[in-house]
Parts: sequence; C-alpha cells; structure tokens
Amino acid sequence: MRVLVTGGVRCGKSRHAETLLADAAAVTYVAPGPVPDPVADPDWAARIDAHRAARPASWTTLETGDVAAALTATSGAVLVDCLGTWLTRLLDDHGLWDAPSSEIDAVVGAATGVLSAALGSLPADRDVVLVTNEVGWGVIPAHRSGRIFRDQLGRVNQAVAGVCDEVHLVVAGRVLRL
Repeated sequence: MRVLVTGGVRCGKSRHAETLLADAAAVTYVAPGPVPDPVADPDWAARIDAHRAARPASWTTLETGDVAAALTATSGAVLVDCLGTWLTRLLDDHGLWDAPSSEIDAVVGAATGVLSAALGSLPADRDVVLVTNEVGWGVIPAHRSGRIFRDQLGRVNQAVAGVCDEVHLVVAGRVLRL
C-alpha cells in the first residue's frame, strides 16, 4: 500500500508514518533533505539527529535526494521523510531559487514525474509511506522563495497523492484518512 502523510509542522506526521510500518520486517528510511552543516545550522542538525535517534535500530537509513532511484533500488517497506525537504534539496541542487518560473516548473515537474512514475510502478503489495508538509493554508509568503516552495510543494503533493492508495492528514496528532 502507498500512503501519503501530510500535515503542518510538528503535528505528528513522522510519528504516524513510522507507526504505519511498525510491523514491517525490514524498512528503508529515505531521508531526502539536504545534509546540514552542524556549524552553520546547529538547530537543523539537532533536528536531524533527533530523527535519526528515534528510528528503530533495525531500519536502514538512506540519505539521498534521488527518491525515485531509492524506491526502485530497495526492497521491502520504505518510509520517505519528507517531500518538503526533497523539494528544498532539488531547488538547492539546481540553483533554482532565483531562476525564472518556467525553469523551476520544468525541473520540478520533471523530477516529480520521475518520482510519481517510480512510485506508481511498484508492486501494489509493497508498503511505501511518504511524509510531506501541508503549507498552502497560511498567508501568502512575503518572499519569492516562500512562494516558490509553497506552490511547487502543492504541485508535488497533488502528483504523489494521485499515485497513492491513501492520503492521511495529521492535525494536532490526530489522523484523518482522506
């Protein structure tokens, strides 16, 4: 089963996603975000360390921005946490924060297509849980980078949800299956 787990910041998305795979014999945890520099951003590095420490020791961790390849190259259950950090890494790696909108749309659209195709090609009995952020319910960001991230993540979430069997919305630790 393919499940997309979405919600706001610190609402319990990751914890819920992990419970969905608690009974799996083997889990590959795909962490697609940028690798933090602990000196430049100690808060982000501490957050990543806390996530690492919380994972069961039996899980395999794969830190990569190529989620599509990770899905097709691994076997067993997979947890991807999260698509928001994947998008950030994609925008960073391609230097897109100041690029024209058409270039951003093309690169993110192509990468999202590859990810969706890889996810859709997996056997129906393979458990894959993807975590993402729901960022479109707030105010319109004052800065271009915030608007780029919000708009692109909304498109990514729609595409991935389209190839998932279920979407779970987590709010204040409560889960609503959509």
